Amino acid sequence: MTTSPGLRSALHEDRLLPTQPDERGIAREIFSHVRDLPLVSMHGHVDAGLLASDAPFGDPASLLVVPDHYLVRMLISQGVSHDALGVPRRDGQPVETDPREIWRAFASNWKLFRGTPTRIWMEHVLEEVLGVSSNLSGDSADSSYDAIAARLEEPGLRPLALLDSLNIEILATTDAADDPLSSHADLASRGYGDRVVPTFRPDAVVNLDRPDWRESVRAMGERAGVDIVNYATYIEAIESRRAAFVAAGARATDHGHLYADTAPLTPTQADRILQSALAGSVDPASARIFAGHMLTEMARMSCEDGMVMQLHPGVLRNYDDRVYAERGPDVGYDIPVPIDHARALRPLLNRYGHDPRLTLVLFTVDEDVFGRELAPLAGVYPAVRLGAPWWFLDTPDAMRRFRDTVTDNAGFYNTAGFVDDTRAFLSIPARHDVARRIDAGHLARLVAEHRLSLDEATETAIDLAYEIPRAVYPPLAR
Repeated sequence: MTTSPGLRSALHEDRLLPTQPDERGIAREIFSHVRDLPLVSMHGHVDAGLLASDAPFGDPASLLVVPDHYLVRMLISQGVSHDALGVPRRDGQPVETDPREIWRAFASNWKLFRGTPTRIWMEHVLEEVLGVSSNLSGDSADSSYDAIAARLEEPGLRPLALLDSLNIEILATTDAADDPLSSHADLASRGYGDRVVPTFRPDAVVNLDRPDWRESVRAMGERAGVDIVNYATYIEAIESRRAAFVAAGARATDHGHLYADTAPLTPTQADRILQSALAGSVDPASARIFAGHMLTEMARMSCEDGMVMQLHPGVLRNYDDRVYAERGPDVGYDIPVPIDHARALRPLLNRYGHDPRLTLVLFTVDEDVFGRELAPLAGVYPAVRLGAPWWFLDTPDAMRRFRDTVTDNAGFYNTAGFVDDTRAFLSIPARHDVARRIDAGHLARLVAEHRLSLDEATETAIDLAYEIPRAVYPPLAR
């Protein structure tokens, strides 16, 4: 899609490609083979209910600003309040509800996003998806709002139509262990069962010190038809829910633990800790031990049911107590912390690292870990694949550093392809476009250095963008 006539585009055709003329020419050629490949989006947070309802998007602010923690956190850092951005309060106190005012607060602060991936993604969304100008400012806030609002009324901007126009071949959502999967059933009844698939996210039921843990476990037990009274019935309920997810088309699980601990417990030890949690008296140390044990249990279950296991530890979530109490999670206060992956993952890998039934995709928000720990692990264990630079590292420069850091040890084919990890539905193609351009540039350098032929580099680019994620996340027998 192109922008309306007369609007100056911010998107240069060669954006993010190498600056050296010879490498840029090679990168253009490589990129031409991947730019239009279908998108395999196997890790994201688009709500399945949004797709099932297929209702028009409400307004520019509620679609593009309020739910996007990248945008919110930058504006908060410069003194714009959550209230002014319309971020809901748990206590029901009023916040800004006029979407035009929220959009003005964002557009008038557009310069804050200079040099960030958020700007690149938003420019792509505005111009390539919505066909409007990305030259935002306080002066253009109202006109850009009106242009976007008009576009959102068009039938082609409905969620299911976007699956086609955005060239999304498969979209994985992320769903709690107690999710009824009714939206997925609805989508499957309309022929989307192999195109929009769930992902099993059990964090709420394995982290025993979460405030909502007992309620989450009760809900999971009800959904599974299991009365959870001990460790054996707890495992039975989890396995039942995993089976329901596989039946609904799931291909993967997703685990967002703070630590990567995987030391196993005996059933007796696990039951003792679980009983304490059921009684409401578990201590933080025991909760951490139990969560680590459950990661190894999840690896066992993945060996049995075939779901890919995704692990992304090392983020201290809901860092600000007051903001969490006022607003809840996912409003920009998740902060990376260093953890020891190599020692923490050793118990799991000693058990299952060579099991051909397991695929363990490891993500990190700590760049040092890629070269020091994760690339060496992926470079030797058949079960391990490296996840793409993720969250705070999903920037062009960090992606380049990732390729430079991990390829020497793990190569290209021990990685898992790109994942966009986003709630911002319209930004999915923007994020994949950035990754494909960065990979084209990296491969162009290898061609220019006579380390790869152009044919090899082109084949590798296609594999990274499309073939590898399809192979890492295969469909399972239902």
